[in-house]
Amino acid sequence: MSARKHSREGTFPPPPEPLPVAVLDSHTHIDITLEDDGVGGPSTVADAIALAGAAGVDRLVQVGVDVASSQWGVQVAEQHPGVVATVALHPNDAPRLPDLDGALREIERLAAHPRVRGIGETGLDYFRTGDDGRKAQHESFRAHIGIAKRHGKTLVIHDRDAHEDILRVLDEEGAPDQVVMHCFSGDEAFARECLDRGFLLSFAGTVTFGNAKDLRAAAAITPLDGLLVETDAPFLTPTPFRGRPNASYLIPLTVRALAEVTGHDLDALCAAISANGTRAFGEWR
Repeated sequence: MSARKHSREGTFPPPPEPLPVAVLDSHTHIDITLEDDGVGGPSTVADAIALAGAAGVDRLVQVGVDVASSQWGVQVAEQHPGVVATVALHPNDAPRLPDLDGALREIERLAAHPRVRGIGETGLDYFRTGDDGRKAQHESFRAHIGIAKRHGKTLVIHDRDAHEDILRVLDEEGAPDQVVMHCFSGDEAFARECLDRGFLLSFAGTVTFGNAKDLRAAAAITPLDGLLVETDAPFLTPTPFRGRPNASYLIPLTVRALAEVTGHDLDALCAAISANGTRAFGEWR
């Protein structure tokens, strides 16, 4: 989990107005959220689920970033009907692993579990990993694509400063039936490339940031059947609480921002996000 652990000490924002139609959080790290030292937020998995439910967020996708967090996510999904899991090795961890092949074998074993609905977050990250780590990242990414296809699971992609290579590798390997671009970070042109391939674009709190004009342009051209929403909690807290700890109960802030950007009716947007989540990750219960 070293790739993602980052302290977010501080006070969690107050609960926003609940959504009129329930949606899912398509990408959250409950484990990291609970490990951080934020005040006023969830202290247990049950707390995280209850707070989210009160805000109109009825389903959570717990995302793995290494073997330990992937194993933990499977256990949580077994115990809580409102949670499903994804399993993977984060691209930034791949070059650091002493036994990448062994770790990938464990991810493949976990992928067979019925409460595992996605393989990810996997992909490429050229921001934190330099040229010397790219070979391992590409090897890991291609392996995860194969796991997703063998097990019929949705591929959840982490893409940072690697748009062209992400698409090239997916085109070369052949993408799984369902692909989610986690925390979509591209512009309108990249959004069209992804949408033309049938990928779902998952927007995080970054779409509310003042400097995210290109991201909002991408969201504006994304059709209802191509949209998901996520927190990436405890990271990427939406405006006006940027920098404070994030959790799934804050999804309404991002959904309302997306409604404004896209011009969609809020009820219709929520219903579409919910349906897209079911298409990507199946039924929760």
